[in-house]
Amino acid sequence: MKFVQLSSAMKKAGALSTIALSCMMFSQTARADAILHAFDWTYADVGAKAAEIKSLGYKAVLVAPPIKSNATNSLWWQRYQPQDPRVIDHAKGNKQTFQAMINALTAQGVQVYADIVLNHMANERSGATDFPGTAAMNTYKSNLTYWNNQKLFGDLNNGIFSSGDFHQATCITNYNDVFQVQTYRLCGGAGDTGLPDLDPNSWVVTQQQNYLSALKALGVKGFRVDAAKHMSLYHINQIFTATIKSGMYVFGEIITSGGAGNSDYNSFLSPYLSNTDHAAYDFPLHNTIRNAFLPSGTLSSLVNPLSVGQALQNARAVTFTITHDIPTNDGFRYLIMDPTDEKLAYAYVLGRDGGKPLIFSDSTGTDNGRWVNAYKAPDIKNMITFHNRTQGQGMEVVGYNNCAILFRRGEQGIVGINKCDTQQAFNVNTNARFKWFVNYRDVLTAGALVNITSGTYNFTIPARTARMWLPE
Repeated sequence: MKFVQLSSAMKKAGALSTIALSCMMFSQTARADAILHAFDWTYADVGAKAAEIKSLGYKAVLVAPPIKSNATNSLWWQRYQPQDPRVIDHAKGNKQTFQAMINALTAQGVQVYADIVLNHMANERSGATDFPGTAAMNTYKSNLTYWNNQKLFGDLNNGIFSSGDFHQATCITNYNDVFQVQTYRLCGGAGDTGLPDLDPNSWVVTQQQNYLSALKALGVKGFRVDAAKHMSLYHINQIFTATIKSGMYVFGEIITSGGAGNSDYNSFLSPYLSNTDHAAYDFPLHNTIRNAFLPSGTLSSLVNPLSVGQALQNARAVTFTITHDIPTNDGFRYLIMDPTDEKLAYAYVLGRDGGKPLIFSDSTGTDNGRWVNAYKAPDIKNMITFHNRTQGQGMEVVGYNNCAILFRRGEQGIVGINKCDTQQAFNVNTNARFKWFVNYRDVLTAGALVNITSGTYNFTIPARTARMWLPE
């Protein structure tokens, strides 16, 4: 969900445990794949940090929508109000800086994922549905050399969309009604006319295919589909041909407040997963994590949430502790976790086997800059190191209770997480599970050694702490 004219309506404990036999969770082998969401960074800033991003262990960067939007408005939501998909030009960069960024990241072996907006166009000019509009067309003509240099495809002497390319100008009033959600407009209050909702006719689909193909030709390796919940499956599958998807990572934004049994999951996310081969934000897992860290929750719910429909399949999941929509939209701020709990949740997301973990790093400065430099926080860097070192290893939970969870990644890593205010301990059978007579060092503290020399070992996890041990 995105802002519509800045409308506020759219802003949107434990005891010692002895574990003899443990619960097993095995998932598909995955490559190291942490994604940095460089939220609303300029393309130039992303490109300038390419070597640093590589050194921190990221394998991909998700960047601001490469499209024409209002370049005079630097507020983040403006990037989600497209004026013309044929051109890259907005407050965070243009086609030249976008291409330079791709080149810099590619040289470091880091892929670029583009945030793309296909559901709607900008809410501007009193609800106009001619795009990019007369004023923009005149601007093109006044400096055609510049604008042709920003062009991805098409002929800038002509507009691209007109009134016949949009659904009727009706606002969504019932977000449980699939037809309304995927056909009507996202609107604010006080008479706001909303974001013009594109109709998937053959002209619209062809232009959107041209847009994605042009981005792919520039070197983009993945697409985040903004507001995928608001697009029909027909529309999505018409755009994303086998040719466009080849060699690309595609994932959709479908916000739900749970997994199997949740109405949003049943109506929107489950059909999306069943009728496409795309990945998606793992909101079911996020809901499980958030509830587990509540005072009334239990970390035992993190043992195998997939088995009860509260996480997505590993190969289809983009996992996270926070996304940009959560702090920047009033309606989702209740999902913000306590800072310590968020850190512990990152240890789970980056320690577990499954999904592509996404790390949100903000440029807007919201919440007193809490996430501005999150991408390079020492704990995050060390967790990514653990994540990359343990890829391809199975996962076995060897201890859990209300307060804590302990799991191994083959013999190559051990994760312990304790949400409570008292130390937790698990006495574990070590046979055929760990390396013996080898130091496992906690990457988060550079200490807290584990050295196993017998058939059992007593793992301790201090209060409100995570441990992520790797063998030396």
